[in-house]
Amino acid sequence: MPQLLANRQNLVTDVAGLAVGNWHDDRLRSGVTAILFDKPVVASCTILGGAPGSRDTESLSPEMLVDGVDALVLSGGSAFGLDAASGVQAYLREQGRGFAVGPAQVPIVPSAICFDLLNGGDKTWGRYPPYREMAYEAARAASRSFALGSAGAGFGATTVSLRGGLGSVSAVTTGGYTVGALAVVNSLGSPIIGDGPHFWAAPWEQYGEFGGLGLPPVITPEMLKLAWKGGPTLATTLVVVATDATLTKAEAKRLALMAGGGLARALRLSGAPFDGDTVFAAATGAKPRPAEPLNALTEIGAVAADCVARAIARGVYAADPGDLPAWKQRFGK
Repeated sequence: MPQLLANRQNLVTDVAGLAVGNWHDDRLRSGVTAILFDKPVVASCTILGGAPGSRDTESLSPEMLVDGVDALVLSGGSAFGLDAASGVQAYLREQGRGFAVGPAQVPIVPSAICFDLLNGGDKTWGRYPPYREMAYEAARAASRSFALGSAGAGFGATTVSLRGGLGSVSAVTTGGYTVGALAVVNSLGSPIIGDGPHFWAAPWEQYGEFGGLGLPPVITPEMLKLAWKGGPTLATTLVVVATDATLTKAEAKRLALMAGGGLARALRLSGAPFDGDTVFAAATGAKPRPAEPLNALTEIGAVAADCVARAIARGVYAADPGDLPAWKQRFGK
């Protein structure tokens, strides 16, 4: 089993130039995760699901004006959670961050949400939902170290039969570029094979980060029976991949598309009509542009897809018991 290097935490924050903050409300059973960049970074995204909820993602298209984002926000709350971006904007504005429009500074904060309105939490919040203030606190809490599992935007997350959660991992390419992924696993499909305990993402696991069980000796037809939440239940897996490479906006878009392959490796199923599956990709530019950029991008994208699969499994593995049992509660022994 590979050993984790001393200067790495196996988190997306191993990529130089970003920090992550979580905030959640136990009574609400929902939360927010904020990804803050030290300076504006090149970013793009791809939306894979048929029922997304997002803010400012169109600005991330390669042909659009915006050439850098200050933060990305992932939130529970369905469409109500789109208020979260305003909280992170408020925090960044206090720091003097943002896109300059004359004397005005406008922080660029794209965001995406997952549906956790039916998870049993108290959603009677009155006139305005609490996500703006929760996101402000998440931004204030941003650091290189952060909690996984039942934390932040993953606090209210569920899968078919287990509690979902927040997962994150990192890796280094042969070219020396660090790649990291962060995932909010509120999936329509299942991260485990059959009734468990093995994860679909097992072939890509490193450091025993989600139990080190590997694959079962045989995958039977019974294990391959399709299991999903069913009905008009909205479910979303939200992903952020980051690298310290210097990429163009079009290359960041390609990175998001390649990284999306990790959802198909870790979940059965994803990208369905009731899904809002969304993948953001960001390049901090901490390392110079490679001599052969397309070759480097190909490897970065392949490693990113591996990281996404790992992050999804790790988020479920790290979750605490809730309305649904946690993986560790059922299989930890």
